[in-house]
Amino acid sequence: MEVADVARDLVSIPSHEREAAAGDFVEEWLREHTDATVTRDGAGAQEGRGGNVVARKGAGGTSLALVGHHDVVPPDDSQVDDGGYVVRESDGRLRGRGSADMKGAVAAALCAFRDADPPDGAELVFASFVGEEVGGVGARAAVDRGFAPDFAVVGEGSTGYSAPGVTDVAVAHKGRRGSTLVAEGSAAHASEPEAGANAIYRASDAVDVVRDLEFPETEVMGRQLSGSVAVTEIEGGSAWNVIPERCEVTVDERTVPGERAPLERTEEVAGVTWTVDQDLPPMACDDAAFADAVLTAARDAQAEEDAAAPGDGTPEHVVKPHATDAGWLADAGTTCVVCGPAEPGEAHTATESVSLAALDRCYEIYRDVAESWSG
Repeated sequence: MEVADVARDLVSIPSHEREAAAGDFVEEWLREHTDATVTRDGAGAQEGRGGNVVARKGAGGTSLALVGHHDVVPPDDSQVDDGGYVVRESDGRLRGRGSADMKGAVAAALCAFRDADPPDGAELVFASFVGEEVGGVGARAAVDRGFAPDFAVVGEGSTGYSAPGVTDVAVAHKGRRGSTLVAEGSAAHASEPEAGANAIYRASDAVDVVRDLEFPETEVMGRQLSGSVAVTEIEGGSAWNVIPERCEVTVDERTVPGERAPLERTEEVAGVTWTVDQDLPPMACDDAAFADAVLTAARDAQAEEDAAAPGDGTPEHVVKPHATDAGWLADAGTTCVVCGPAEPGEAHTATESVSLAALDRCYEIYRDVAESWSG
């Protein structure tokens, strides 16, 4: 089976509420088309997610993983037909929910895993996780169970960053820390505001603290990565004539490796407490040789394609604005890069699609790295 065929079959399987059926497809495909050791764990079992699918072949002291996820965000109505996902091809693209994020990359990784012959003394791993779209359920469970490859290529989108149609290699990405500020006061009649303590005023003071914070930033392999901090929601008060006793503020922070905004300063405001609700870790590749090896594979694949139809550029090391499962793996000690066919603006849209040429290109990249990298 070619990459496009596998991608088409996988994209057609609904996996926005329960991804067990998509996991079944991945597991059965590996058992049918490879002689690898295939396992399925219990990640997300209580929610019916079906567990992560992991396959291994080769053996040795160095392990390289090709990593993806087979869950997707809820589809647009136009992307569903008779209970399944609509999949079609046009203008050199595969169209459907999950084609870009990220079943297309999973298909490319499956075929590369099947065809690659890893070097002596190296283990090649394939992993497709559940629950990436809801905070890395599968990746966190895998890490907790001891999943710890030495190196990983995570197939999230990196195409079109340096130039249209060019598959780059991301050496870092931002994380996301979502926080809630709760301002407590005391209620009073609005005609006697001095009798109470206005929680909205306290929240406003905390918002001023957030507004004045400097954005975190760092540099990874010569690429600048800048974070951000923004207040995104505010809710408080109970009636037009009551001094509010409670107000909540939501803060979205895009984090960078090794840096966090000092949001704890908001608790210097009387009555304000700060709680972290979600903290998706950023990623920074910690091995320049590995990052360069994947970049060389990307350039070779792009050059081979451009020899037939000249393209617009040469792959580069880039940084991504979005959190991925690479953050969880890197946090646990795996050296990661991100390299995949999806382009900016394609994921999570009603017109989601992925370039068929980019799928084939990623297959070549993954196979090249799997057959050449031994640490």
